[in-house]
Amino acid sequence: MVSFTEFLDKLEAEEHKQRLADLFAWIDEEFPNLDKKVGWNQPMYTNHGTYIIGFSASKKHIAVAPEKTALNQFETEIAAGGYEATKEIFRIKWSQPVDYTLLKDIIQFNIDDKADYTTFWRK
Repeated sequence: MVSFTEFLDKLEAEEHKQRLADLFAWIDEEFPNLDKKVGWNQPMYTNHGTYIIGFSASKKHIAVAPEKTALNQFETEIAAGGYEATKEIFRIKWSQPVDYTLLKDIIQFNIDDKADYTTFWRK
């Protein structure tokens, strides 16, 4: 299994590696009970075996994947942050600041909303 460090080591741009490393360290500090795993070449956080949030990186942005329910719940806040969204993800351009308050709210929403889930994905 690939680790978060191995995922980061595959990124070419040092500033992208550091930015994601900082993001992951922040999540680790804010949500120490979440488990880390890499699946589908995507670093993700889970809670009691259910998916909470995942990330991927491209040349232009960080893709944040909190599942559709959370995207719909925070649609206004995501747009207000200047982030572009699709049905499955929202994008934080490398040139944009990370809205950590928004990320915290999304992660906490998923933890609370999926507290009784026994499956990895929402059904």
